[in-house]
Amino acid sequence: MLELSGLHDALTSSAWTWPVIFGLIGLQIGSFINLLVWRLPQMMQRDWEQQCAELQGASTADTPVFNLATPGSQCTSCHTPLRARDLVPVLSFVFLKGRCGYCNAKVSWRYPLVELAVALLWTFCAWHWGLSWTALAWAGFATTLLALGLIDADTMLLPDSLTLPLVWAGVLLASVGVINLTLEQSVWGAALGYGVMWLIQSVFGALTGKQGMGAGDFKLLAALGAWLGWMALPVLVLIASVSGVLLALLWRWRGRLQAGEPMPFGPQLVFAGLLCAFKSGVDGFF
Repeated sequence: MLELSGLHDALTSSAWTWPVIFGLIGLQIGSFINLLVWRLPQMMQRDWEQQCAELQGASTADTPVFNLATPGSQCTSCHTPLRARDLVPVLSFVFLKGRCGYCNAKVSWRYPLVELAVALLWTFCAWHWGLSWTALAWAGFATTLLALGLIDADTMLLPDSLTLPLVWAGVLLASVGVINLTLEQSVWGAALGYGVMWLIQSVFGALTGKQGMGAGDFKLLAALGAWLGWMALPVLVLIASVSGVLLALLWRWRGRLQAGEPMPFGPQLVFAGLLCAFKSGVDGFF
């Protein structure tokens, strides 16, 4: 009983107040990230199609509104609108046993896992930095990277609407001292991050006549450089490259990747960025 009492006191102490609150916020944000990962690529595709239609003189006035707010959340199989009780992070998945409550279609395990991952990230940031702008900054950084990695894994797209704000956020936060990085280190990190990826692609393209990476990868490494500084770039590129080679070999062995078939590089950059930030980055987590 004494041990249980001590555990209760530890969990309810003021030191855990903000980590718990941040964790609950992270659960809700994780639910939003699932929505973002699903809808943002579709929004981009629809926008491109509308632009093409307008260039051809076709009317797009009757095009249904499709964004992060409209239409409301619905089952991806039967398209039944979901109620509030169907959207409780993690718990709805558990209570419904991983199935839609209307058509009984299976719901991917990725949804609760993403919600839990974001909740843990936010909890850890609050535990490490307390209630501060720094905690919010790094929680937002990690959450955005997670969203980018998932979108690239699904669609091989790295949206400018996420990568570019991440670049500017790193530079601005460094300029006001929210992250432990000088403005010079952040600016050079962004510039060299983009430049390194551009140079690698240029050399690869000249030697093979193929495109090895897209511009989204350049912007993602620029964002990582803006947050972690130019000093982290060699390690970032090394970790991302090695993990990419290992993943490609695994996929080839399992028959999921054919010779010459492209694979997304964004998830490897995200993995490297999170690893560097958590392990040894600017005022790192450990």
